[in-house]
Amino acid sequence: MRIVSGKYKGRHFQADDSLPVRPTTDMAKESLFNILRSRVDFEDLKVLDLFSGIGGISYEFISRGAALVHAIDMNVHCVAFIKSMAEKWDMPNLRVFRQNAFDYPRQCSIGYNLIFADPPYQADNIAQLPDIIFSSSILLENGIFILEHSEKYNFKDHPHFSEVRKYGKVHFSFFL
Repeated sequence: MRIVSGKYKGRHFQADDSLPVRPTTDMAKESLFNILRSRVDFEDLKVLDLFSGIGGISYEFISRGAALVHAIDMNVHCVAFIKSMAEKWDMPNLRVFRQNAFDYPRQCSIGYNLIFADPPYQADNIAQLPDIIFSSSILLENGIFILEHSEKYNFKDHPHFSEVRKYGKVHFSFFL
């Protein structure tokens, strides 16, 4: 895995094979950030990365100048990995928390401009995530929620759904 663009462009990171992660592919990640480039001002962005795994999306936002990124994951080893990379690369505006990503929005008092969620594709309650996000107050006005998921899900009937982008087996549903 590598950081696609920005201050840390080209830096590689590789987690231990024992970690339970399915990192977003470089191709899908690059496509996602090309879309976002025309929609957000990265320098003012406060980002929440739910189910952050080894942190690939978090590093990409930091590299592009995000003001703040909070990475949430339940796996103690994933959290330790992200913390070690953030320290190694001197990323003080990346904070990592070990917490259940389904519960975090209900307990959080901070607002974010952009929320990205990449739950395990086999998780039972993926379809509930948009409602969890929009029933909390963590997505700021004019904010964007992006949910990465498999082809199994279709959110076109959700009241906040905007569009879906497909890159191979990766689907990004955008909610406003």
